[in-house]
This record gives sequence, structure tokens and C-alpha cells, in this order.
Amino acid sequence: MESISRRTAIKTALAGSAILAAGHIGAAVSQSKKGKKEEREPLRGNIRHSVSKWCFGSYPLDEFCDICKNIGIESVELLDPKDWPVVKAHGLTVAMAQGAGLGIDRGFNDPKLHDELVESYEKVIPLVAEAGLPNLICFSGRRNGATDLQGWENCEKGLKRITPTAEKYNVTLTMELLNSVGHKDYLCDHTVWGAELCRRVGSSHFKLLYDIYHMQIMEGNIIGNIRKYHSCFSHIHTGGNPGRAEIDETQELYYPAIMRAIVETGYKGFVGQEFVPKQEDKIASLEKCIRICDV
Repeated sequence: MESISRRTAIKTALAGSAILAAGHIGAAVSQSKKGKKEEREPLRGNIRHSVSKWCFGSYPLDEFCDICKNIGIESVELLDPKDWPVVKAHGLTVAMAQGAGLGIDRGFNDPKLHDELVESYEKVIPLVAEAGLPNLICFSGRRNGATDLQGWENCEKGLKRITPTAEKYNVTLTMELLNSVGHKDYLCDHTVWGAELCRRVGSSHFKLLYDIYHMQIMEGNIIGNIRKYHSCFSHIHTGGNPGRAEIDETQELYYPAIMRAIVETGYKGFVGQEFVPKQEDKIASLEKCIRICDV
């Protein structure tokens, strides 16, 4: 599931195409209309909830925003600039924007790509600011034989070319921590590596996307690392392990304890659901997982 989902979604977005599974539209509309009639207990407000749209790709964005707002979700994320107005029209935000860069595999570890990456981010950062959004995702790319030290030096050199623009527009460049098993050879695959890169870049407008699913695969110690490195995080992702499915009793992490640890740190960013639903009723699954995290 991992190998055909996230990377495929990002490549599709970068290519500017969108695939709509029309067979599910009626179900999405039905769920949305049904949800509007249901009275839900309000969320507690200690966690700011977001969801990655690519995990629910068969739902039209407009209908999906209605569904999310009804649940109490504040953000629909990992969307390109063309989609931001749709989300904002529903009174929601895009907690993690995309639309710049060259994808997961081609990132700041490769000095030959720096000019192209800088040009891309210099164009998109002002758009993010104009839309009033907080974060723009970026990637280290593949290791390609680089040592940790070489990777730090390569990424630092490229990122320092665009952090002044990020600072000027008050946008946080956010490098995602990913596992290097499913995303083979990905460089930024351990929390301590990403935290050291933050120290080297030395800007409050460069931080990490701490992905719990990916870091459980690579290193575990989720709560310990949240407590130690939370100041480096501008965004957090969930996901069940094994299989990146629902974050419920079917997997090995206990998310209520993880969420309580996040709250205790004083973290004020969003927590984005990035699991791929296995249950037939995807919206019921989404709401269940939001409630699990609503500590």
C-alpha cells in the first residue's frame, strides 16, 4: 500500500493531473449529507486536526471539505495551489501545502538540483504566504551514497539559499521524515538526523514534519523523541503500523498516549491523519481516528 500511494500521489500532483474515481462520488455525497444531519459531540480542542487528502483520493475535494468540517477537522492538507481556494471557501485551512520541488526522491541532498529547487520554492513561497498558509513541504531526496555528514552539508547549502525568502514571507519550510524502507534510500529517515539539519540551517522557518508511522518503522521510541525534539517540529503525521492503516486497536502504537505526550510539550501545530483506510466506510474510519487522537 505504501509503495503505490504517497509517492504516486505526489508524482501525480507534480504532473498537474488529477484522477477521480467516479464510482465513489455518490457515496461521498451521501456520507456528507448524512453527516450534516448527525449531532456530534464537539472535539476537545487540545489537538488541531488535519487530514491528508491523498489518502481519500476518490472523494471530490469540495465534498470532502464538507465532510471534514462536519467532523470538526480544521485542515485538509498536501494540496497544490489550485486547490487552496476550495479549502478556504469551506472555512478550513491547508496546514501543510505542497506545489514546490521535484518530489520525494529528488531533493536538497543533490547539489545538482539546487538551482532548480531554489527557483521552484522562490516562486511558491509567496503564494503560500498570500494564501495565509503556515507550512510548505520539502524533501531531502535520496541518499545516493552520501554519508550523513555529506547529506547535512548538501541540504544545508541548498536550504540556506531559500530560508531568507521563507523568513521574509513567514512561511516554514518543512522537511518530512520518511522511512527509507518503503521510500528506498531516502536520506532524512531518523529524527536525530533531521534535528541536526535544523541546527545547521539555523532558521526558525525551517523545521521537520514528524511522521509517526515512518519513525516507528525506523527507530521507535515515539514518545521519547517527541519530548526531546518537539521544538524541531512544525507538523506531525499519523498512520497505523503495520500497513499504514487505521490508528486503532489493529496496530502496534497506542495513539491516545502519543497525543497526550504531544499536548504536554505545548506543541501548537497540526496533527494530520495520513493513514490509508482499510474499512469500507472511509469517513466513519476517519472520524473514529480523529476521536482516538482527540485527547
